[in-house]
Amino acid sequence: MARRKGSPDKPRKGRRKEPHTSKSKPPKFRADHLPDVTVLQITGMDQDGDALGRPVNWPEDIEAPLIFIAPDRRAGRAPGIGERVLAHIQHISGTEYEARIIRRISPAPRTFLAVVETGHRLAPADKRMKSGYIVAPGEDMDAPPGELVLAAEAGRDRRHGTRTARVVERLGTHGDAETFSLASIHANDIPFSFSDAALAQAAAAGPPTLDGRTDLRDLPLVTIDGEDARDFDDAVFAEPDPKNPSGWHLVVAIADVAWYVRPGDALDLDARDRGNSVYLPDRVVPMLPEELSNGWCSLRPNEDRACLAVHLHIDAEGKLLSHRFERAMMRSAARLTYKQVHAAFESGDLGDLANLKGAFEALDRERAKREPLDLTVPEKKVIFEKDRTSWRIEVQPVYESHRLIEEFMIAANVAAAETLNKRRQPAVYRVHDDPPPEKLSALIETLQSMGYPTPKGQVLLPRHFNQLLRRAKGEQEETLLNDLILRSQAQAVYSPEDSGHFGLRLRHYTHFTSPIRRYSDLIVHRALIETLTLGEGGAHESPETLAPIAEHISMTERRAATAERDAIDRFTVAALVSERGNVLAGRISGVTRAGLFVTLDRTGGDGLVPIRLLPRDSYALDEGAKKLTGRRSKLTFQFGDQVEVRIREAEAIAGRLLLEIVANTPTGAKGNGKRAKKTGKKKSSRKAKEKAARKAEKRKRR
Repeated sequence: MARRKGSPDKPRKGRRKEPHTSKSKPPKFRADHLPDVTVLQITGMDQDGDALGRPVNWPEDIEAPLIFIAPDRRAGRAPGIGERVLAHIQHISGTEYEARIIRRISPAPRTFLAVVETGHRLAPADKRMKSGYIVAPGEDMDAPPGELVLAAEAGRDRRHGTRTARVVERLGTHGDAETFSLASIHANDIPFSFSDAALAQAAAAGPPTLDGRTDLRDLPLVTIDGEDARDFDDAVFAEPDPKNPSGWHLVVAIADVAWYVRPGDALDLDARDRGNSVYLPDRVVPMLPEELSNGWCSLRPNEDRACLAVHLHIDAEGKLLSHRFERAMMRSAARLTYKQVHAAFESGDLGDLANLKGAFEALDRERAKREPLDLTVPEKKVIFEKDRTSWRIEVQPVYESHRLIEEFMIAANVAAAETLNKRRQPAVYRVHDDPPPEKLSALIETLQSMGYPTPKGQVLLPRHFNQLLRRAKGEQEETLLNDLILRSQAQAVYSPEDSGHFGLRLRHYTHFTSPIRRYSDLIVHRALIETLTLGEGGAHESPETLAPIAEHISMTERRAATAERDAIDRFTVAALVSERGNVLAGRISGVTRAGLFVTLDRTGGDGLVPIRLLPRDSYALDEGAKKLTGRRSKLTFQFGDQVEVRIREAEAIAGRLLLEIVANTPTGAKGNGKRAKKTGKKKSSRKAKEKAARKAEKRKRR
């Protein structure tokens, strides 16, 4: 109830209570007359990303006032949608107010993505949420059935006990391509709006000057990227090294993002928060605004661009002999694609690419001696038709041109790590620890059950894994074995400690080559600029300040990977909806008490065969061998087995695929489902007859 400023909640003892007149108290629920202090519920965000609120228990039939929640950096995390706060209200004009938070009262309710269904129901888009919700009365924002929305839990319906929710944002029609990416963005809390200050700073950016830079504009550096790439942050050049017979002089030039993004400015704060760009099938959520990521920091052909270049000198066997960093001005001579370079390599018509290929072959010889972990992880890509209303899933080929760029970038990253390590300059390094013992034990047990012998009594190195991978080359389980070994590895992270990279078999390693899309690389650029005194934009950080940053960007990297994988899953399931009812080939890629995970051969889509949809039996799980065995039928399903399945359910927005085993297929698991079931019935019938005969014999004796 609204009261005048300073009026007590209860009349003081001995004081006569004032009568309820229009002069002593305003009418209840007037939008133009709110109390100075009130409880608000956060209802959403405005275009600038600031929170909006409304008084708690405000009636639906009265228009609510517009209340802007003033940002307060001292308060830490911004309030979430649905959260309740005690706030001081300041009237602006009419029914508009500004509120400053005094304290938080309750945490924000859980928010989730859902599709609106008929009957005011919501179907969650998260495959982990099994049950639905009912939309609270008047809280649907007029979202029609079939629309994707962001919803917040509102409690339970008192009458039926059903969980209720309120729609807080409408995202688009379910089934449109953009909704699958939006779902992944929202489900993984990917920041997608830049601050006004960051956008203004990016818009004000301009061409760099040559002051303090080496002029490399006459050097024919080229970029080599995918056909649909829009940001080009690395360019390469190679030539024979006259001072090093049979050796090579390589130049790797990287966009000078540190010139435009300075420590602590608006662009830096937004970039740090994002941690990295997120690449989804139909869009990119960039780490930097487009004016920089696709503009001044993109090494476009025939345009002057600022860069941080490293000169690498390698011998004929690819060993890194020396390196030197400099700030420079470059002009890309050409924008090449992996496919173009691959075609040139295949035809032998190399031209200007001959030196790049020669330098790559030297680096490749060094790689063979080092023998890093050589996993082949298929990359799925969504290929859109022209109208973008339909698409297909394709596994992308890996060309020699991909490996060329990979080896050039690794050499540049090693040079950066060695420079920083030698000068004891604090920075973030790319660290990959040895595989955890418990994961290795599980891997060895699974490999042995599949008939793959593993070394005993010795430390497993990348070359041991490579031996297994070579043995599986061309075999049906090749892809699954790659996946198994990948899962057994430690997670690569960022760290202030330069403790080496197990997978690459390198003592010193960092990320230097992608500052447009990775904040870690921007930190490394600043550290190099600082320690080598290369001009403005450097920074000297302490290991103590870098530790939380490294932890944060390790998290954002995992967050981005999850969002990208979720989006691909949604597009994949949507592409498979038309296949419902068809028999599809696949392999068992996971065995749990809940059932079997199957990876489909053609699309790489992953689905679950719940144990209730297996041929009827009681199944025992062998976790080590990753195997389910029917106790009665002896029917077995083991990791790596080829099976035929049928799509039972396909929920695109959740990326959920429910499959069932086609029991009468000879290419399925060991044994035959129908045969096993019939055999079981025969045994049961025979036992029943024998039991009846024994009873009959007893009656005769009596």
